[in-house]
Amino acid sequence: MTFRQKSILPGFRITFTYTVIYLAVIVLIPLGAMFAKSFSLGWKDFADHAFSDRTLISLRLSFATALAAALINLFAGFVIAWVLTRYDFWGKRLLDTLVDLPFALPTAVAGIALCTVYAENGSLGAPLAKLGIKAAYNPIGITIALIFIGLPFVVRSVQPVLEDFEKECEEAAASLGATRWQTITKVILPSLYPALFSGAIMAFSRALGEYGSVIFIAGNIPFKSEITPLIIITKLEQHNVQGATAVAAIMLMISFSLLLVLNYLQIRQKRRAA
Repeated sequence: MTFRQKSILPGFRITFTYTVIYLAVIVLIPLGAMFAKSFSLGWKDFADHAFSDRTLISLRLSFATALAAALINLFAGFVIAWVLTRYDFWGKRLLDTLVDLPFALPTAVAGIALCTVYAENGSLGAPLAKLGIKAAYNPIGITIALIFIGLPFVVRSVQPVLEDFEKECEEAAASLGATRWQTITKVILPSLYPALFSGAIMAFSRALGEYGSVIFIAGNIPFKSEITPLIIITKLEQHNVQGATAVAAIMLMISFSLLLVLNYLQIRQKRRAA
């Protein structure tokens, strides 16, 4: 006769039930309703909306700019987290607070600010225009906006790991003759890979569905600087709910597939590190 060992922490059943119900009501049921609405079109009409040239080009633009922004934030976020954890300087608290500004700032305000600064007559856009670089109203502007909103995810993922990293490991590497660069690449970075990967995934996911901060600086030119969320909003404004859900369904399936792959790679990386 076997006895099931009771958990030290009581309340599993009620908390698990609450979790399932909450996720079903907030996530699963709305997404299921969206898929049902989109597939009610029939395959031909669904394909006309979801796989039109305009939609496919916007999907390519959305994923390419989100990936570019995530990769840039991967490097920039590591450097900023390193500065905040390794050095003491005047204004450190202010800099640490500014990192979270994209979280608190309304996306529309961020979009207007970026558009003002990076327009051809803006404080940063004018010097770039003299160099032949047009930052606003094209994919470069979209990438800049996505970098802005995604940076905190990487910094806040890496910063706690760096703070908890034992400096004795660095001292041991230095005593064995390792250079500073070797210590960073061979000792510190391997322990940061899971955090860096998690931050990049969150930044990438956040960038895919971004609308408010992008819409002002993108230019919204069809087949050039039109993002997929804008196509969805346009169809909704035209009262084409089924067409909007068809495009949203395709975007969701691609995003979910990429997140599954990225999370699988992250799990493998953690197992190798262990």
